[in-house]
Amino acid sequence: MSGVCGTTAVHAQAGLPTLGDSSDLTTAQERQLGDRIIRELYRDPDYIDDAVLNEYVDSIFQPLVKAARERGELSPELDERFAWEILLGRDRTVNAFALPGGYFGVHLGLIGVVSTRDELASVLAHELSHVTQRHISRLITQQNRQTPLMLGALVLGALAASKSPNAAQALMIGGQAVAVQNQLNFSRDMEREADRIGYGLMAPAGFAPQGFVAMFDKLQQANRINDNGSWPYLRSHPLTTQRIADMHSRLPPGGSAAPATPTLEHAMMAARARVLSRPGVDVWRQWTTEPLGTGFAAQPLPRRVAAWYAAALSASQLQDVPAARTALRGLMEAVRGDAPALRQARLLSAEIEFAAGDFQAALQQLPAQATLASSAHPPAQAAAPTGRPEMLLRTQALLRTGNAQEMTGPLQTRVATHPHDATAWHLLAAVWQQQNHPLRAVRAEAEAHAARYDYQAAVDRFKAGQDLARKSGSRGGDPADYIDASIIETRLRAVDSLLKEQAAER
Repeated sequence: MSGVCGTTAVHAQAGLPTLGDSSDLTTAQERQLGDRIIRELYRDPDYIDDAVLNEYVDSIFQPLVKAARERGELSPELDERFAWEILLGRDRTVNAFALPGGYFGVHLGLIGVVSTRDELASVLAHELSHVTQRHISRLITQQNRQTPLMLGALVLGALAASKSPNAAQALMIGGQAVAVQNQLNFSRDMEREADRIGYGLMAPAGFAPQGFVAMFDKLQQANRINDNGSWPYLRSHPLTTQRIADMHSRLPPGGSAAPATPTLEHAMMAARARVLSRPGVDVWRQWTTEPLGTGFAAQPLPRRVAAWYAAALSASQLQDVPAARTALRGLMEAVRGDAPALRQARLLSAEIEFAAGDFQAALQQLPAQATLASSAHPPAQAAAPTGRPEMLLRTQALLRTGNAQEMTGPLQTRVATHPHDATAWHLLAAVWQQQNHPLRAVRAEAEAHAARYDYQAAVDRFKAGQDLARKSGSRGGDPADYIDASIIETRLRAVDSLLKEQAAER
């Protein structure tokens, strides 16, 4: 399990040259390179900011980061400088990858096939270990012929490869592509090191180490039946008998490689990933009828819960509200007594009612803001507050009812502790606009663009805010606008400087 980047991490690994000489890439340079790549990924139509899945994956990832920190695998410098952020892609292929600067990509196809959260944790632990051990920087050091600009093109070409080979060819120019592909493959030693360190993070992070072995066995089984392109992880993370044997040998005496029974919440999240990966109308229709099949009641509970969830969400995607509500009733009955699963069922209910246009019914499934505030994790816990999905969906519903002012404080707190949450910034802009605070709304729009490294768009919005401040000032506007105008002036200078640096990279 490796992966430097991209939809086909084999090609992605084809693009990690040095920045000039044979010295290691500094942490600042590696983060800058990662920011450049991520800027393009945010624009990819397959990028998805699904609050529910993001929260679930991050709830697995952040304990691994914490374990790496406590075990000394994550240095203070990397901890401070790198992003430690996961991006989700709608791609149905089974893949995950690490990028420079502490960014990670996970395809919905991977979430949809792992049987337990422990298996997903094993993949994330492996990728995390590639970053904490500076494998990317070490690869760049080994290959000193390419320029940073060529690196960026090769990385983006790798990301495009699964969608359009022609596009990938255009980006990974000429015969260099093959050579760089070979250069960027992680060495066997690096793979084994990531296996060993990743395995060591599992138990301290609260996951069963057997999940690592179970994931290896799953990959090996897929490899035996020949990779048909749906498992690019097998190409970028080639299995060897030594790696498999090493993982089995690490199990404690008498330990079983069999994974634990999947939690109901995991079964629901895997189903959500499969539905949101856009498998097609025919597949959605098939999933809506699965709970009606003969013998369904005899299926194990996690299997039935997953089927009910997929049926409800698929029906909602098909705009069949009655079918969605019917499946949801079956889901609610099945998860009764399981608090995490019940929460996910209620979120899905709110989502279905919102899509149906019944915003009051959606709000009834979402806790009031006082509950959200009391359940939020401290800012130091980057694993996303448990209320982010509720907060975002509640804001959207209240905006539709014209009564979103109660969400101003929670959203401001969110963007203060998570300044790169572009979705929260966008919603805050809409809330401020609804409250007739146009200057604050424009500023929030600018910050949303800056959060996605689109500095040109951010500068444009900040300048629009300047113009608006001048006009409101000439008409004797709200004194509070002067404070916002001052903030806009300061942020404009800062973001304009970043824009110039960004332009200089090209």
